[in-house]
Amino acid sequence: MSYVVLARKYRSRNFEEMVGQDHVVRALTHALEQQRLHHAYLFTGTRGIGKTTVSRILAKCLNCTGTDGTGGITATPCGVCTACREIDADRYIDYTELDAASNRGIDEARDLIERASYKPSVGRFKVFMIDEAHQLTKDAFNALLKTLEEPPEYLKFVLATTDPEKMLPTVLSRCLQFNLRPMAPQTVADHLRDVLGREQIAADDGALRLLSRAARGSMRDALSLTDQAIAYGGGRLEEAAVRAMLGTVDRRHAQRLIESLAARDGRAVLEQAEALRSQGLSAPGTLEEMARLLQHMAVEQAVPGALDAADPDTEAPRLLAPQLAPDETQLLYSMVLQGRAELSLAPDEYAGLVMVLLRFLAFPPAGGAAARPPAAAAPGSAAGPAGTASAPSPSAALQARRVERTSAPVDTPARARAAATDHPRPVPPVAAERATLAVVATSSDDGPPPWMDEAPPWADEAPAAPAPTAARPAVGEGSAAGPAAAVQAAVPAASVHRPVPPAPAPEPSPAAPPAPVAPVASLRRTPLGDRWAELVAALVAGNAIQALVRELAMQAELAAVDPAGEGGEVWRLVVERETLRAPGLADKLQAALRTRLDATLRLEVVAGVPADSPARRDAEAAAERQRQAEQIIHDDPLVQAVLSQFATARIVPGSIRPA
Repeated sequence: MSYVVLARKYRSRNFEEMVGQDHVVRALTHALEQQRLHHAYLFTGTRGIGKTTVSRILAKCLNCTGTDGTGGITATPCGVCTACREIDADRYIDYTELDAASNRGIDEARDLIERASYKPSVGRFKVFMIDEAHQLTKDAFNALLKTLEEPPEYLKFVLATTDPEKMLPTVLSRCLQFNLRPMAPQTVADHLRDVLGREQIAADDGALRLLSRAARGSMRDALSLTDQAIAYGGGRLEEAAVRAMLGTVDRRHAQRLIESLAARDGRAVLEQAEALRSQGLSAPGTLEEMARLLQHMAVEQAVPGALDAADPDTEAPRLLAPQLAPDETQLLYSMVLQGRAELSLAPDEYAGLVMVLLRFLAFPPAGGAAARPPAAAAPGSAAGPAGTASAPSPSAALQARRVERTSAPVDTPARARAAATDHPRPVPPVAAERATLAVVATSSDDGPPPWMDEAPPWADEAPAAPAPTAARPAVGEGSAAGPAAAVQAAVPAASVHRPVPPAPAPEPSPAAPPAPVAPVASLRRTPLGDRWAELVAALVAGNAIQALVRELAMQAELAAVDPAGEGGEVWRLVVERETLRAPGLADKLQAALRTRLDATLRLEVVAGVPADSPARRDAEAAAERQRQAEQIIHDDPLVQAVLSQFATARIVPGSIRPA
C-alpha cells in the first residue's frame, strides 16, 4: 500500500476533530442543530487552515444517513454510512469540487448551472464546492449570480478563497461568510505532538516549536514540514536536525547580536555577522529571530513577568530586557523589520545585515552621544585629555551657523560703509546678543529668515535684567552698524568665517515714547450699567443670545428701570445703531431676559448714544491692557539698550500685543 502523507491521513473527519477554528465550528454546529441552513457559504483564510475540510464535513452533515440508514441532517456525521465514506474518498456523486484556478471561465459556470437543474441522485442535497473562487472571471461570476442568489432547495453552494478582496461585492452579499484564522504556534505544536504520538515517532519539544513557527498558522504546512523532518532525521525529530533543515538561526546568535548592540560594541557586532556568514546562516532568518526576541523583550519591559516562565524561549528576553531602554528596544525592532525588506537591495545579504545592525549604533544611547570616529582637531577647537577634538557646544554651533547664513556679501550701502571701517565700536554683550536677532530679522521684506525658529544662544543663560511680562517686539530696520557689529560682538572670533569690520555707530538717540493709543470716548459707569453688564455676560456665557441679539445687548445702555406696572417692569435701553433697534431683535432679547430672571418685564428701545454699555466697557479694558503692554516694552532695559545703540532702531507701531 502506498504511503499517505500526514496532511491527508490526519485530515479532520468531523467538527470535533477540527483544530483552531472554534468560532466557525460553533456557528455551523448550531445552524445544523436548529435546521437554519443557508444556501451559500463562503470560507476565507490563508492556505492550509481547513477551508476544504470544513466544506467536506458540511457536505457529510447534510447528507449523512446514520449507521442505520434512517438519519437526517446532523452536526455529528457518523462516518460509516455511504455518503460519509464516499465524500471522504472524494467520489460522492452529489458532491462536486471545482478548482477555479484551472476552471475559471464562463463555460464551466454554465456547466454548473446546467447540473444544478437536476435533483440529487443519491443524497439529500447537492453540494457545489468552488475552491479559489476569486480566480473565476467576471463573466463566470455574473453567470452564477442568479443561481447563487436563489438556488433550488436541494442545492448548496460552498465557496473557498484566500483573497476575498477580489470577490465581486454582489457575490459576497449572497453568501454567509466565515473567516478561518491562522492557528497559534502552540495550537499547531499540540496537534503535531498528537499526530506524532499516533505515528509513534519521538520528537523534541524544541523541534515542534520550530515546525509550528515555520508553518505560520497553516496546519497543512506544519504537517508537510513534519513529513520532511521525519525523512531528514531518519525517523526522529531533533531540534538540531530540524533547525538545519529549516535554515533557522539559533536564538543564541540573535541574543549575542542584541547584547553587542546594547553595549554599543561595533567590533563585536561585526564579528558576530562574520560568524553568521562563515556558518552559512540566513541573514533574513537572523533578522527574523532578532525581531521575535525584541518583541518578547518589549513585552517583558512593559509588563514584567508577563512572559511564560515554562517556555524556554522566554529566558533570553528576560535577561536582555534590562540591557536596553524601552524606546531603544522599539527603535531596534523597527530597524530590524525594515531591514528585512532592504536585504534584497543590498550588494549581498550579509552586507545588508551589517548595515542594518550598524544603523542602530549611529543613534546615541540614552543620556549619551553617539560614538564618532576619531578626527583631526578643527582649527580653533580645544583638544581633550586624549588629544581628540572636543565637540563644540550647541550654542557655539548655533552661532556659527548664523554667521554662515548672515555673512554672505550683500550689495547694500550699509554693508559698504561697514566694510570700509577698521575700528569696531564696542557693544555691550547683552545688547549685542539681542540685537543679533532683532536687527538681522528686519533686513528683508520677505519675512523672518529660517533660523529665526531656532533657539537663541541666550536661551539657557541667566537674564542680565528682569524680563518683561509681555512679548518683546521686533526692532525696526537695521542701521549701517546693525548686522555686522551685532553679529561680530555676539559670535566668538574662532567661529566667524568672514569677519566684517563694523561702521562707527552714530550718537545714541533718545528713546522714543510709546505710540499713542487711539483715544476712547469717556466711559461714565453707573449702577444700572454694572447690573446690565453682569446680566449680559451671563446671557452670553449661557449661549442664550446670539448674532444680532447679542450685539444689541452689548451695544445697549440700561438707562432706566420703571416700576412694575400691569406688564411688569419697563427697562429702557439706549441704542445708537438703527439696525439694532428692530422690534424683532428687542422681542428676542426680552424673551431671553424673562427666562433668565424668571420675571415679567418689557423692553423699550430708544435712540441715543450710550455712555455705559458692555461694549464700551470691553473697549476701555482692552485699551488699558494695550497701554500697559506698550509701557512695559518701553521701560524694558534691554529695549532701551538696543534703541540707544542703533540710531534708526524703533519700536514698530502696532507690533505690540498684550498677552
